[in-house]
Amino acid sequence: MSIRVIAGTAKGRKLKLVPGDSTRPVMDRVKESLFNILGVSILDSSFLDLFAGTGSVGIEALSRGAGRALFIDNHRLAIRTIQENLMATRLADRAEVLLADAFVYLQRPRPEAFDTIYIAPPQYKGLWQKALLAVDTHLEHLQPDGIVVVQIDPTEREEIVLETLRPYDERKYGSTLLWFFERPAEQENSPESEESQLE
Repeated sequence: MSIRVIAGTAKGRKLKLVPGDSTRPVMDRVKESLFNILGVSILDSSFLDLFAGTGSVGIEALSRGAGRALFIDNHRLAIRTIQENLMATRLADRAEVLLADAFVYLQRPRPEAFDTIYIAPPQYKGLWQKALLAVDTHLEHLQPDGIVVVQIDPTEREEIVLETLRPYDERKYGSTLLWFFERPAEQENSPESEESQLE
């Protein structure tokens, strides 16, 4: 199996895979569909690639014009692979690679807020629910109007109760499901906006 950058400044560049079977690279057609959905919102945006693996998704975001991407993984081989892929695509200047546990990172005080958070953890362990709940609890990681995308096997899908994040789209591609959640703009339900509607 080989993976590549689909579009943008690094289009066509092949990416290295993480040795072993600890990661599950996203297929090209799924990745292409993802960024077709995100559209121009990716331009100059900030992107958090949790459980980053090869870094393929975050690298695609950078290639398509994201201003910055942070890659997080807790496996040293994955971190090395991401760094090598960033060098090969000449996108390292807008990237940060962090060897860390995703859940410890999401507990970090005063974090950076991202426009898009991509969650693609190891399958069948319930980690996607834990990660999504962590983001919902610590919304300071996500910009108002920010988006969270969860990549799971369709058999893993189950309803989840969230305080603020709300699902707005989902797409199935064979054995991959992309589930989109948004953080509604805070002003939508603020007292000021309610008063303005009454005037």
